[in-house]
Amino acid sequence: MAKLYFYFASMNAGKSALLLQTAFNYRERGMDVSLWTAAVDNRPAFGAINSRIGLTSDAHRFGTDTDIAARVLEERAGRDAGDGEGASPLACVLVDEAQFLTRDQVWQLARLTDRHDIPVICYGLRTDFRGELFPGSAVLLGIADKLTEMKAVCHCGRKATMNQRVDEAGQPVVAGAQTEIGGNERYVAVCRKHFVSDLADPT
Repeated sequence: MAKLYFYFASMNAGKSALLLQTAFNYRERGMDVSLWTAAVDNRPAFGAINSRIGLTSDAHRFGTDTDIAARVLEERAGRDAGDGEGASPLACVLVDEAQFLTRDQVWQLARLTDRHDIPVICYGLRTDFRGELFPGSAVLLGIADKLTEMKAVCHCGRKATMNQRVDEAGQPVVAGAQTEIGGNERYVAVCRKHFVSDLADPT
């Protein structure tokens, strides 16, 4: 029976690399996957799924108004009808940057598993630079069949669970919009101890 999975972690934990490895494993066995990532990342050469170890793959992009379930079912119907030379059966849906999903989109993915028996595996951040849950992550934490925390490492050697936003000088940023696109130049994965000690007003 298909399930909805959520792999979550701070940045630099290898989420995208694991997603692409999973896609490879399916395809190596003659099955195909539907890859999705957030359209919010508009940096040059991005919008595809990119891992920090150099793996990359093109993917469908979702915005806040994308009906992912409808698109996936259309894709599966086309494969079942034999559209496209050498089309393989759709075996799984893989979603990168799942923190940017809306509540409705998470429930769409749940319906794909419950009604159409399509496994869905989501990968994303749990919290933002303020330590607050992203909307998509909050719903996934609430309804996913299986939750798996991946491990990143803080500069002190402890498990990194927080995403710290930094400015050009590398100093922590404690205010601003929840979503601000950037990589290692804008975010650092740290443990809770160092996340709190770097806040302007720790509690």
